[in-house]
Amino acid sequence: MLLDFGQLADESGYLDLGLTIVSPDENLLAYSVDRTGDEVFELRFRDLVSGVDLDEVIPRSYYGGAWSADSAYFFYSVHDGMYRPHQIWRHRLGTPVTDDVLVLAEPDERFDLGLRLSRSEEAIVLLSESRDTGECWYLDARTPEAEPVSVGGRRPGVVYRVEHVRGGPLLVVTNDAAVEFRLMAAPLPSADQDASAWWEVRPENPLERLERVDAFEGYAVLSLRRAGVHTLRLLELDDLDAPGRDVTSRHRAGAARLARNTSYDASVVTICDQSYVDPPVWLDVDLASGVATEQHREEAPGHDASRYLSEVRTFPSQDGTQVPATVIRHRDTPLDGTAAALVYGYGAYEYTFEPDWDPSLPCLLDRGVVFVHAHVRGGGEGGRAWWLEGRLEAKQNTFSDFAAVADGLVADGLVDGDRIASRGLSAGGLLQGVVFSQRPERWRAVVAEVPFVDVVTTMFDASIPLTVNEWDEWGDPRRKADFDWMLAYSPYDNLPAAGSRPDLLVTGALHDPRVMVQEPAKWVAALRASDPDWSPRCLFRCELGAGSHVGPSGRFGHLDYEAEVHAWILDHLR
Repeated sequence: MLLDFGQLADESGYLDLGLTIVSPDENLLAYSVDRTGDEVFELRFRDLVSGVDLDEVIPRSYYGGAWSADSAYFFYSVHDGMYRPHQIWRHRLGTPVTDDVLVLAEPDERFDLGLRLSRSEEAIVLLSESRDTGECWYLDARTPEAEPVSVGGRRPGVVYRVEHVRGGPLLVVTNDAAVEFRLMAAPLPSADQDASAWWEVRPENPLERLERVDAFEGYAVLSLRRAGVHTLRLLELDDLDAPGRDVTSRHRAGAARLARNTSYDASVVTICDQSYVDPPVWLDVDLASGVATEQHREEAPGHDASRYLSEVRTFPSQDGTQVPATVIRHRDTPLDGTAAALVYGYGAYEYTFEPDWDPSLPCLLDRGVVFVHAHVRGGGEGGRAWWLEGRLEAKQNTFSDFAAVADGLVADGLVDGDRIASRGLSAGGLLQGVVFSQRPERWRAVVAEVPFVDVVTTMFDASIPLTVNEWDEWGDPRRKADFDWMLAYSPYDNLPAAGSRPDLLVTGALHDPRVMVQEPAKWVAALRASDPDWSPRCLFRCELGAGSHVGPSGRFGHLDYEAEVHAWILDHLR
C-alpha cells in the first residue's frame, strides 16, 4: 500500500485527496490533502522505498501536477485568494520550498491555469482556459528548467487542448472554425508559435462533439459524443481520418469511458463501463481489433441490476427543441401515471453528467420512485451547440427545458403530476431556485443543494471567488443587457408568490469555496420572511464543520448525507 487514506484523517472528520502522482522512476509519490473542504491542499512527497514522507511540505496547492522525466522536479499549481489557480511552480526535491521557481502566471482573472504530464512522459502541458478561450504551452519534461512555449497562442473564442505523440507532432482538439471541434496537428514548438503552424487531420463532424484525444504507441483514441451517447473511437496514428472502430456502453443508457491508462506503449486500453444502476466494469480493449475483455467488476452485494429499467426519452421544450431525459425505474414500477418522480438537472459549463453507478439510487427506485435525469441545454450532453443555447442571454432555455421534461412526463401519462420532486446542486441548485420561482405549482418538493441563487449581486462582486471567471458563463451585470437577463431569472430577486410554494430543502457549507454559504442562507431568510405561514416547510441544512461543495467526505459520510436527502424526498412523495 502506497498511501493509507484512513491514516491521513485527523479530528476534523474531513479528508480529500487532491492528487496522487507516482514519479517516473517509481521511487516517490506526490500527494496532497485538504482537511477542511475549502480545496486548499497541502502537498507532500513520500519516499516509496522507506514509506516515509520527505521534510519539504508545500502548504498551499491546487489540483494537478507533473513530474520531470528524471523524477528530480515536481510542477504544481497554486490558487489565489479567490480560489483561482493562477500560477505554476517548480519544486526541486531535496531543496527548501522557499527556493521553488515560478514557471508561469496567468494575470487574466477570467482564466484558470492547470498542467499535466503527457502519457509519453516526455511533455508537460500547461493549460489556461476561460469559459470560451484557451491557450496551451509545451515544456519538454526532459529539460525541466526550460521555459514553456505556446503551442498556438490565444484568440478570443478559440479553445484547444493538446496531446503529445512520441516522434510525431502534437495532436490538437479545437473549436477553431469548428463548433463541435476538429482534430488538428501542430509541430513541437521550440519557441512561441501561433495557430498558423497547425494543419487539419480530421475535419469537424457537426453531428459529433469531439471532446479529447488520447495517444498511444501507433494509435489514438477519440472521446466524442454522438446523439448524446459517449463513444470511444479507435484509430491508427497514421490514418487519423479513417472511420475507426467505435466502442460504446454495453448498458442501455450507460457510458463507456477511458479509465486511467498510464502506459504509452500499451496494445490495449482499459475502459470503464457503467450506468446509473450497473456497477462499474473495467475491460481491456485491444487497440487493433476493438475486442473487449472483462478484467474487473465492482462488487455490489445484494444488488441485482436486472430489477431496473433504463431508457432515454425526449420531451418538447417551449421553443420546440426536443430535450432528452434518462428515465430509470424498478421493473415493477409502471409508467402509467401512478408513480412519483424525482427529476434531476444541472445544465451549465458544457458539463456532462455521465450515467455513473449510484449505489444510493436503488433505495428510491425500490420504493416506487421514477428517477429522471433531464439533460437540459447549458450542459454538454448535446455537444457544444447545446451549451451555447443555454448560457448568457439564452440561459432561460435551461430552466424552460427542465420544466418541459416534468410537464412532458405528466402529459405523456408516465408519472403522477401531483408527486414530482426536483433536485440539483450548485449551478443545478440555481436551476432548482429558478423553477421553484417560475413554476411552483409543478413540484411537490424541491431540493436545492449549495445553490447559486443571488445571481446579480454575486456577479457584481469581483472580490469573491468565482465571479470574474464566471462572467463568460452567466454575463457581466455591469453591462445593461446582461444585467437585465440575469435579473429576470435570479431566484433571490424573483421570489414566488406567498401561498403557492412547494416544500423546500436547501443545503450549504461553511467552508464551500465555490458557492459562499451566505448565498443560500440569505435566500432562505428572504423566502421565510416573505411567507411566514410556509416558512416551517423550508429546511436549511448547513455543514458548519469541515465539509465541501458536494457534502461530507468519505464513503460513509456521503451515504449518510444521501440518506438524509432521500428520506426527506420520500417523505414528501408519499
